[in-house]
Amino acid sequence: MESIVIANCGGFWGDDPGAAKRQVEGGPIDYLVMDYLAEVTMAILSKQMARDPEKGYAADLLVQLRDVLVSAVDSDIKIISNAGGVNPLAARDAVEKLAADLGVADRVKVGVVIGDNLLPRFDELIEGGEGFEHLETGESVDSIRGDILSANAYLGAGPIVAALEMGANVIITGRVTDAGVTLAPMIHEFGWAEDDWDKIASGVVAGHIIECGLQATGGNFTDWDKVQSWSNMGYPLVEARADGSFTVTKHPDTGGLVSMHTVTEQLLYEIGPPGYLSADVVARFDTIHLEDGGDDRVEVSGIRGTPAPDTLKVSISYRDGYRAFGRLLISGPDALDKAATVEDAFWAGVGGADQFDEALCQIIGWDGTHPPIDPDHEPNEVILQLGVRDADADKIRRLFAAQVVPLVLGTVPGITYLADHGRPRAAEVVGFWPALISRTAVTAEVIVGDETVETGSGDWSASIAAQISVEPAGADYPDTGSTVTVRLSELCLARSGDKGNIANIGVIARSPAVYRWMLDNLTAQDVDEFFDEMDHGKVERFELPNLLSVNFLIHDSLGGGGTRSLMSDPQAKTFAQFLLTAEVTVDEGLLDTV
Repeated sequence: MESIVIANCGGFWGDDPGAAKRQVEGGPIDYLVMDYLAEVTMAILSKQMARDPEKGYAADLLVQLRDVLVSAVDSDIKIISNAGGVNPLAARDAVEKLAADLGVADRVKVGVVIGDNLLPRFDELIEGGEGFEHLETGESVDSIRGDILSANAYLGAGPIVAALEMGANVIITGRVTDAGVTLAPMIHEFGWAEDDWDKIASGVVAGHIIECGLQATGGNFTDWDKVQSWSNMGYPLVEARADGSFTVTKHPDTGGLVSMHTVTEQLLYEIGPPGYLSADVVARFDTIHLEDGGDDRVEVSGIRGTPAPDTLKVSISYRDGYRAFGRLLISGPDALDKAATVEDAFWAGVGGADQFDEALCQIIGWDGTHPPIDPDHEPNEVILQLGVRDADADKIRRLFAAQVVPLVLGTVPGITYLADHGRPRAAEVVGFWPALISRTAVTAEVIVGDETVETGSGDWSASIAAQISVEPAGADYPDTGSTVTVRLSELCLARSGDKGNIANIGVIARSPAVYRWMLDNLTAQDVDEFFDEMDHGKVERFELPNLLSVNFLIHDSLGGGGTRSLMSDPQAKTFAQFLLTAEVTVDEGLLDTV
């Protein structure tokens, strides 16, 4: 085939359950892909499977398939999903039962990809020399060895391609790279070689753009006021071509927006250096060329790739104690003084915050995520959020949970607890431990019907540091001698996300001149100082001149990451918007370039 249409219908477990039906019925597509897994999700699924061995996969898959499975087989639409989570075989059994219930069992051939689960071999792998040191801290895995719940390698697209070649039309995987479900159909249909790095890199970039669903079509977009309709939101489509170029779009007559800026923001989401590492290739994000293709169409081409690394990423989850949150609504007047009084009374009543391994208080509505933008404007009401984490669940129940609700009658006036909140509960924390493993140590199995094949991970020649020449971009910025102070949002757009305990903020210049200004005036030190009130580690900056963008990594900034943090925003969703409130003084002529 010279071109195919790949439709995404979900960016995370819990996304719109009606999206699959809209994608199948909205226009012609060849593939429907579903991305359910995040680092947090794997931890949740691990907890589920620990309680019930038949669980551990994203059950939302069955809800979506019930709507579209018959239509998909009628239209020869193939479905690929990583909904298998930590139990893809159970997911396969559930899908086969659903197909029988819908009367299409004879036309549904389910393929399942396994082999990412390293837990049964963990001791053997360590004895064989695999270290599994923490990717961010370098800490030895021995510190959590006895508490590990799951360990899954990020497989590439190869096993999915094998399942397609074996005739599967519904494919369920465990932990594969997010982009792999989109890349695999391109390899299969276009016959790309596994070492055709530029084309493989194009497939990875296509997958990265659409893997988060609506974030490519107007969701979470800085210029949200340009989105004309938020109803019947259109999920993203990729019109992929054999030469590696592709178009990002959505079905006609749907809400949302596809533009150069919506696509660029998503490209910068949750990335690090421009050499984007995946199991299949190192995709050079600093070579991506975007072009406006008309209404809700963006053309993508020019992507370069270098050989894949000789390691695969591993997601390890482990028991990490317990945490609990208590929330109280406090109304004005003097809401902030009242909140401070209640906080002091609470910690005094439980014997001090230092009774716990970690404790945090935040005032939602004032400084729950970041310092107030306007410190002179006091809110009329706030939510006082108290949080603790500790290895002892009984201590949390005795000293923390039992003392929250009594504050309603025993402290300040104008206070209540939220309608769906009572006494806090101690919930088990599942920590996330990122690591690496030699790709030669991982073998995937592909099961389609009664046939099982093994697919190795390849013996790649690692070239992570390979350099590709990138032309500088931007134009000199004006110097009229007249300056003005504006918020950064007038000059830039931004998108933020997380990887473990690291926040990333991708900042996009609104013009080439702004990009040149940004290189000189929005440094890692500037961002470090702007987030000074936050406890964080080093800040790094990476340049992507082709996208008129820079990407910042703020290390050690998320309270340990989404699964264990006590922060209101443990996944850095709000960081970009906060950075855009920064006031900067620029030449007045610079504003004329945007």
